[in-house]
Amino acid sequence: MKTTLLIMAAGLGSRYGGDKQVDGIGPHGEMLMQYSIYDAIRAGFNKLVFVIKPQYKSIIEGICKDIAEVETEYVYQDYSSLPSFYQVPAERVKPFGTVHAVLCAKNAINEPFAVINADDFYGAEAFRIMHAKLVALKDREAAMVAYRLKNTVSPNGAVTRGVCSVRDGLLQAVRETYRITVDTDGSIRDGESGALDPESLVSMNMWGFGSDIFNDMNEEFDAFLKALSPDELKAEYALPTMIDRLINGNRLAVSVLDTSAVWFGVTYREDRQTVADSLALMHQNGEYPEKLF
Repeated sequence: MKTTLLIMAAGLGSRYGGDKQVDGIGPHGEMLMQYSIYDAIRAGFNKLVFVIKPQYKSIIEGICKDIAEVETEYVYQDYSSLPSFYQVPAERVKPFGTVHAVLCAKNAINEPFAVINADDFYGAEAFRIMHAKLVALKDREAAMVAYRLKNTVSPNGAVTRGVCSVRDGLLQAVRETYRITVDTDGSIRDGESGALDPESLVSMNMWGFGSDIFNDMNEEFDAFLKALSPDELKAEYALPTMIDRLINGNRLAVSVLDTSAVWFGVTYREDRQTVADSLALMHQNGEYPEKLF
C-alpha cells in the first residue's frame, strides 16, 4: 500500500532568523527533515512530497538523490495556487498557513498521508505508530501524534502549540494557543489564559489523513479567504484550527496517538545548539548510523 509523507518546508523562519528548514544541524550537516525521512522509510512510508519555496528544490533534491526506496515529488507554496476569486493584497508577504501548504500538494497525493513540519524532530516511534494507523484509516477518519506540552516549549522565547482535549482516544478539540512561555521555575503559561498544565497533550503538526480530506480542506480554506479582510496581512489558516472546526461539525474523527518519542525543534536560533547536541548523542548511542543515506 502506498503511503506518503508530506513535509512542509516553505515557512519563513522569521523567529529563527533564516532558513531553518535546510539548516544542517546534525553532526554531519544533516537537516532535521533528513531524520524524519530516515525514520519514515523505516516505518514503511514509500513516497515523499515536499512543499517548498523554489530556492529549496536543488538542496532537497541533493539530499534525496541517494534514496532509492521512495518516490519523490515537489510542490511550491505560493500565491499561484490560491482560488481565482481571491486577490492577494499588494502588501502581503506571508504565506497563508499550513492548511494552504497541504492544499498545494493535493494533485500529488491520492493515498493516505502524514503531514509534518520540516524543522521538527518527531522520533522513530512516532512514524511507526502513524504508519500503522494510516493503512487502517476509513473515510472521515484522521490521526494525530500527541506530545506533552512540557517537552515542546523553548526557554528562548514564546511558541505556538495546538493544545488538545482528548476523550477515549479521540480528539475532542484543539485550540491553537499562542505566546506560550516557560518560566525559570518550570511553570508554563500563554499570553491569554495564564497557567497551562505541563502534561497537556499538544499537536506538533504530525497529522495523518486519507486523501478524502482535500474536499473539506478546499471548502474550509475558501471560506477562510472569503471572510478575510483586505487589511489582515498576516492572517493564516492553521491545521489545528481547521481540524477543530471539522470535529465540532461532526465531519471528522481524529485518533490521538500517544507516544514516548522525543520531540525537539528549532523555533529560535538559540535552540540550535541544544538540538545539535541531542542529535550528536543519538548518533553516538547508535540510534542513527553515521550516514543516514
